Amino acid sequence: MRDGLWDRAIALALLPLVLGCLALLYLVVVPLQGRPFLYGARRMRGPEQAFLLFKIRTMEPMDAAIDQTPLGGDQAWRITPIGRVLRRSRLDELPQIFNVLRGDMRFIGPRPPLARYVRRYPALYGAVLGETPPGITGLATVFLHAREERLLATCRTVAETDATYRRRCIPIKARLDLLYRDRRCWTLNLLILWLTVARLLPGRSRARPKRGAARGRAPLGPARSSRLNP
Repeated sequence: MRDGLWDRAIALALLPLVLGCLALLYLVVVPLQGRPFLYGARRMRGPEQAFLLFKIRTMEPMDAAIDQTPLGGDQAWRITPIGRVLRRSRLDELPQIFNVLRGDMRFIGPRPPLARYVRRYPALYGAVLGETPPGITGLATVFLHAREERLLATCRTVAETDATYRRRCIPIKARLDLLYRDRRCWTLNLLILWLTVARLLPGRSRARPKRGAARGRAPLGPARSSRLNP
C-alpha cells in the first residue's frame, strides 16, 4: 500500500508536465490522424480485475476483437505514420499516468496482460500479479520488448500471432516478472527506470537486449517459482 501511495504522489507531482506534453501532442496528432486522441485498451491487473489502459491512439480503428490480441505483422498496416513515431518514442504511453493516479498501475511492474491470456493461464498470471501490481515499465519490458516486437512482426495472421506470443513470449516474460516479484527493491526499481530511459535515447530504441535475456535466461538469477509451461 505504501508503495502505491508513493507512485500516486510521484504521478501527481509529474501531472502538470505530462498534461503540457499531452496538450502539445494533441495539437500535432489530431490534425494528422483525426480523433479520437486517446484510446482505452482493456487490460487485467489480477485474475478477475479488469481496467482500461489509457494510451494515445496510434492505429486505425478496427473490430474490438482484433484489439484483444497482440500486435503482429498482419496488423502492422493499421499503425499510422505519426503513430509509429509515438510508439517508437513511447510517448503514446504518457496517458498511463492517469492509471497510476487511479491505482490501476504503478510505474514499475509487470505489463498488464490481455484478458484472453489471463483466462487461459490463471495460475501463471495469479502468481505474476498476485503480489506485484502491473506497471508502465518493468524488468521484462526493458529486456524483452524489442525481442517480442521482432518475433511478432514476422506473423501473418491473428492465429500465428497468438501462437507465437503464447509459446515464445509469455514463458520468458513471466519468468522475469516472477524474478522481479521475488527481488523487488528500490535499487532494482532504479535500475529498471534507468534502463527504460536509456532504451529511449537516440540510437538505443532498437538496441538488442542482452544475450542472456534474449535466450530466456533471467539476468539476475533464477526466480523462486514453479516451472512455466503455458
